[in-house]
Amino acid sequence: MSQSLPVRAVLLDLDGTLLDTVLDLHAAANAMLRDLACPEVSVESIRSYVGRGIPNLVKRVLAGSLAAADDTTPPPADALSGFRRHYATVNGRHTLLFPGVLEGLQAFKALDLPLGVITNKAEAFTLPLLQRTGLFPFFDVIVSGDVLPRAKPDPMPLLWASGRLGVSPVEVLMIGDSVHDFHAGRAAGCHVFLVPYGYNEGRDIRELACDGIVSTLSEAARRVVHA
Repeated sequence: MSQSLPVRAVLLDLDGTLLDTVLDLHAAANAMLRDLACPEVSVESIRSYVGRGIPNLVKRVLAGSLAAADDTTPPPADALSGFRRHYATVNGRHTLLFPGVLEGLQAFKALDLPLGVITNKAEAFTLPLLQRTGLFPFFDVIVSGDVLPRAKPDPMPLLWASGRLGVSPVEVLMIGDSVHDFHAGRAAGCHVFLVPYGYNEGRDIRELACDGIVSTLSEAARRVVHA
């Protein structure tokens, strides 16, 4: 992209884009599996399973398969409640900001661009995580996966957030790490940047016709201007 992209707001995915939460999720998943007397899973497996909310993560962990998320049957209640209990304990304990995140958020703010988080993580975990990592003050709107009738890859959260920010979705940049962020952004009419370092469920994001692949949020901020 030779010219800067004019936008009026930026929406960002959370897990895999802003924060590396996989070690917390791994700890909670294995604690759940120990409760159920099941074999533990690797960090690499958890990394591939992240992206469609906790119920789908639990289903994938129990089945040992990405495809388990395509089954509409809810996960066993004891497994889901166990995961949530353990995750509430470890949420944010091992989480790290990806390189360039803080600098990128500061640069967006310097451009006077309102910011929002669009995540499939439940609000009970999203808000404490943003507080514990110091990112909460950056955001003007936060849409968790359980606050609206539909979550990503549906465009509803992006459309709702755009409305709250008082901008048209076509003037919004969505930044994420997965096919779900891409499809949600495209369906909402937003511009889409993708980062290559996150949780993309085994999919190569270079296959997706996004507006740009950015190595860091700092690079993303350098490639936009306030419309």
